[in-house]
Amino acid sequence: MGDFGVNIDLVIFDCDGVLVDSEIVSFEVEASMLAEIGITFTARDLLARFLGTSSASMFATIALEKGMSLPQDFAERAAQRTLEAFDRTLRPVPGMAELLANLPGRKCVASSSDLPRICHALSLAGILHHFEPHIFSATQVKRGKPAPDLFLFAAESMGAAPARCLVIEDSVAGVTAARTAGMTVLGLTAGSHCLDGHAEELQKAGARDVFGSCRDLARALGH
Repeated sequence: MGDFGVNIDLVIFDCDGVLVDSEIVSFEVEASMLAEIGITFTARDLLARFLGTSSASMFATIALEKGMSLPQDFAERAAQRTLEAFDRTLRPVPGMAELLANLPGRKCVASSSDLPRICHALSLAGILHHFEPHIFSATQVKRGKPAPDLFLFAAESMGAAPARCLVIEDSVAGVTAARTAGMTVLGLTAGSHCLDGHAEELQKAGARDVFGSCRDLARALGH
């Protein structure tokens, strides 16, 4: 599979922004909900600061910075509203369905989102069957991205050595996590949330290469 300097036994995909074009949808919902309680951020503000981290971590950071406690059920309501927004607008990242249909070998998902959201998003996008049941969430480990815990957990669960894993990521936090785990990382900037300069940020974080489309990524993966 490609020429990565090592034989690859497992390809690990991030979900949001890599498999499904969901990042901007999520941040728009969360920005709207924060505004309802008097905290003003645009979706782009949140994207720039928190791309690749979990919603729980983002809300905790914002609450700490603002010196306030968010409503007890805030995260749960945000998750529900996000799922409802997905029902209306979610699509796979352009070209991803074709890439997965032609990708041989073992693959799994390792995402900062919770398991119900991951499965719901992949189902709506029509690509859940490519991964189920090999889907892993940051809720299953102590520390989320940019810590390496989630990728190490996914590799161990799949019986793959970290050095023989290839990760596909769209965030600096995700690239950092994968590199810290001792894995090779390729960046993908095909999602609608990726702004100018994003590819360079992924390379600085340690991505071996960055691709602007699933077609180009497919070529790098050898098909």
